[in-house]
Amino acid sequence: MAHLLGAENVAVAFATRTVLDGLSLGLEEGDRIGMVGRNGDGKSTLMRLLAQRQQPDSGRVTKRGDVSVGYLDQQDVLDGDLEVGQAIVGDAADHEWASNPKVRDVMGGLVGEVDWHARVSSLSGGQKRRVALARLLVGDDDVVMLDEPTNHLDVEGVAWLAQHLKQRWRTTAGALLVITHDRWFLDEVCTRTWEVHDGIVDPFDGGYAAYVLARAERDRMASVVEGKRQQLVKKELAWLRRGAPARTAKPKFRIEAANDLIADVPQPRDSVALSKMATARLGKDVLDLEHVSLAFDGARPLFDNITLRLAPGERLGIVGVNGAGKSTLLRLLNGELEPTSGRIKRGKTVKTAILTQEVRELDELADKRVIEVIQDERNVFEVGGKEVSASQLVEQLGFGTDKQWTPVRELSGGERRRLQLLRLLVGEPNVLMLDEPTNDLDTDTLSAVEDLLDGWAGTLVVVSHDRYLLERVTDHQLALLGDGKLRGLPGGVDQYLELRHAAGASASGAKTGPAAKSGPAAAAPGPSEAEKREARKEVNRIERQLGKLAQQAERLHAQMAESSAGMRLDELAGLNARLQAVEAERGELEEAWMEAAEAAGE
Repeated sequence: MAHLLGAENVAVAFATRTVLDGLSLGLEEGDRIGMVGRNGDGKSTLMRLLAQRQQPDSGRVTKRGDVSVGYLDQQDVLDGDLEVGQAIVGDAADHEWASNPKVRDVMGGLVGEVDWHARVSSLSGGQKRRVALARLLVGDDDVVMLDEPTNHLDVEGVAWLAQHLKQRWRTTAGALLVITHDRWFLDEVCTRTWEVHDGIVDPFDGGYAAYVLARAERDRMASVVEGKRQQLVKKELAWLRRGAPARTAKPKFRIEAANDLIADVPQPRDSVALSKMATARLGKDVLDLEHVSLAFDGARPLFDNITLRLAPGERLGIVGVNGAGKSTLLRLLNGELEPTSGRIKRGKTVKTAILTQEVRELDELADKRVIEVIQDERNVFEVGGKEVSASQLVEQLGFGTDKQWTPVRELSGGERRRLQLLRLLVGEPNVLMLDEPTNDLDTDTLSAVEDLLDGWAGTLVVVSHDRYLLERVTDHQLALLGDGKLRGLPGGVDQYLELRHAAGASASGAKTGPAAKSGPAAAAPGPSEAEKREARKEVNRIERQLGKLAQQAERLHAQMAESSAGMRLDELAGLNARLQAVEAERGELEEAWMEAAEAAGE
């Protein structure tokens, strides 16, 4: 495989802390690499170095001269004055970008529901992220580097992105480097994994499942004794082997050693035992939504006559399209909202807690230290039938001895999220609701969170686009499809994606006429081969006309620019009128081109 770019003996330090230490590695054609590691260990720094967006303190980054690199930063900033279409394809005419199947695929997968003419400044953070990702993917870069691309994508968007990246290049062409906490995505897309830790990078073959197995095998062979960390890895292995056998078919090294390692590991969760414990604490009644409808300001109902009954110890996952009401459903269950009609029945002993996406609840505790936030609740806690101190409990979620005395205001986003979750748990709720809990958390921390949830007795409701998390900590899932209804998913997330695909195909089949200029063109409803041939001829004819009109417009612009200083006002107005007529004709032809292109299947 041909070498594309690489780092030679690079080092980076911040203040007194060395983040990368004498590191040498490279990207070859055909590489599909996922980077994992704890927050703050240098994943984003390494990506910026390889993308040549940051210079190392020592060493160098080299790139083959003809290699182009596309890079998506976590803080990518778009020009807020641009329209969505301009931000993605620049000034290209509709017929120019719409004739490219890859561009049409990107548009449909990421921004199909975004107003094509909206100003970027008017978009939500998630929409801006989608537009920035689309702008990158419509290009033809040899290397694509993505830093947390799945943030703000729903389950459907993550699945689309995985499929796009798998098909973007030939197997031996191009290169992908991605940082993400989405472990399903890593398994689906990546064929190699880089673990960044302690200033170095350890390479592994395979995606996340292979990496977990290989890391445990590496630690076993090296006789590494890491009590808490090893227990987490073992439990993760137990789930991978028993709960998701399809994933473990991917690694090509010995599975036998991993089987020996986990032979005496218990099941990750005893659902029966949890149900008994939860019933003792909760009683028979938990939370019931009965024939609930909810609408805001006379708008179309967000929920329309839905019924949901939560049982003691139930572990429920919720997926759905953006704007379908997932977070609102949690607020209803938490008692923050009252339904427009129907009723919410709440058990007498129910105590709820909700982890919001914003985590603003810690703002009032900014000056307190991490350990003090937990000690304010109690000094001793019971977890999984064992008593642990506040310090031990805090350490389970990655706050070491030094970090426990850090003021809350100095914590990173991921650390704040961990602390908020821990604070909710020590309040001893018996119904816990998590709204996109994986935001800002690295894969090791996610494993620790899941381990903590395994031993937590209560009813759990999780809203997340993270398929791995949903399959790991919940026993069944429900879908919100944007029609005001709740739908059961006995087939899990795969069934949800099938439903969404079927709904999209049905909607496309119902459309007629040319596609609107607000976005990607819809497919024509099955023309015959003869009709397709005629449509292709029409496409070619229109393209020739568009070319001539473009030349006319260019000449008129040149005349107006060269002669405006000495030209009479009526002459200038005449040229401008001719230019407007040309532009109007171009617009009509572009619409006709798009209609013909649909019929031709282009």
